[in-house]
Amino acid sequence: MAAPEEQELSQAQTEKLLQFQDLTGLESMDQCRRTLEQHNWNIEAAVQDRLNEQEGVPSVFNPPPARPLQVNTTDHRVYSYIVSRPQPRGLLGWSYYLIMLPFRFTYYTFLDIFRFALRFIRPDPRGRVTDPVGDVMSFIHSFEEKYGRSHPVFYQGTYSQALNDAKRELRYLLVYLHGDDHQDTDEFCRTTLCSEEVLTFINTRMLFWACSTSKPEGYRVSQALRENTYPFLAMIMLKDRKMTVVGRLEGLIQPEDLINQLTFIMEANQTYLMSERLEREERNQTQVLRQQQDEAYLASLRADQEKDRKKREEQEQKRQEEEKERQSILAEERRRRTLEEEKERKSECLPPEPPLDDPDSVKIVFKLPNDTRVERRFLFSQSLTVIHDFLFSLKETPEKFQIVTNFPRRVLPCLPTEEQPNPPTLMEAGLSRSEVLFVQDLTDD
Repeated sequence: MAAPEEQELSQAQTEKLLQFQDLTGLESMDQCRRTLEQHNWNIEAAVQDRLNEQEGVPSVFNPPPARPLQVNTTDHRVYSYIVSRPQPRGLLGWSYYLIMLPFRFTYYTFLDIFRFALRFIRPDPRGRVTDPVGDVMSFIHSFEEKYGRSHPVFYQGTYSQALNDAKRELRYLLVYLHGDDHQDTDEFCRTTLCSEEVLTFINTRMLFWACSTSKPEGYRVSQALRENTYPFLAMIMLKDRKMTVVGRLEGLIQPEDLINQLTFIMEANQTYLMSERLEREERNQTQVLRQQQDEAYLASLRADQEKDRKKREEQEQKRQEEEKERQSILAEERRRRTLEEEKERKSECLPPEPPLDDPDSVKIVFKLPNDTRVERRFLFSQSLTVIHDFLFSLKETPEKFQIVTNFPRRVLPCLPTEEQPNPPTLMEAGLSRSEVLFVQDLTDD
């Protein structure tokens, strides 16, 4: 567990503490912190003072131990592995270093000032990323032209796309930043990165994204990861629900050491990856269960809605049928009432029946469709329409009918037509003084 005072460090101070430890090779975090506090957290001054005052401590002349700094990952610190180029030791080396120190300090100070001023005069063109995929593909093409096609499978997409795929697939992402002008780059690519054991290890364990820092996309990633030297590798994984750098490897490293360090980083963070996988599986199962519940609910809801729809349709159909039946009844009542009124009107308009002794009278016996016989007298001079109106006024007579003679059988033209607007009289129709006429029902025709 971290000491209480360490918990009070800010994020910036923690990063400086880890960077100072990486640069000096000190294993004691307390000693690193005390040195930085003495220099007001000025990391450049602290590193310079440490190199000047301590002898026998790893520096540019003595490489740090070839093993990762085993820092507790629960506080989100990063495994770092730094390999410095071997330099001469002893009195000659120290003498050369002390002689060159003022010149190097002055050179790098003016160089930093010049670069800082140059950014205002001419901004770095790498700061504008216009074609990130093109930058990556250009690097892959140039790498294969120089080192051949026997290399780890490069991710052919942007850095952001590689992060998203690694996050979605819960895989490690190994990022390689290629320094074109660095003296160790060529040897690293030929002897380490393109070795059979390394490319097999990387291809089977993780995604591999790479780009040159001379390209805008590579430069942008370089600014985000803040490498100190080349060759530079960073191991990234999903940790605490965000993509986190869990390992940094800087400097020329041999194939066996690279595999050992990557294996160490993966084993140290395996519990986090397993936790993320279990949590994602649980979320997926919960999501599937919720989706199934939602589908079941929607199916039940649709069934209820369909049942309600059918019920409403049945009710509406029943209502329409009842309304149609009611309208039909009303229409029938109106028709019957109209018919009765018409019969009554026809009956009132009929001329009186002539007396028995009237020589101009005609006695007609009507045989109705229900076998009822009706007898009445008419005048020869009266129109056949009078006969029709008389029969129409009777309750036993159907609504539509025609009058037919017995022999010879013929239909009497009782109603006016376009050809005969005025129906003939009884005499014109050829009726005798005593006739039997048949009433034929036309209602169903």
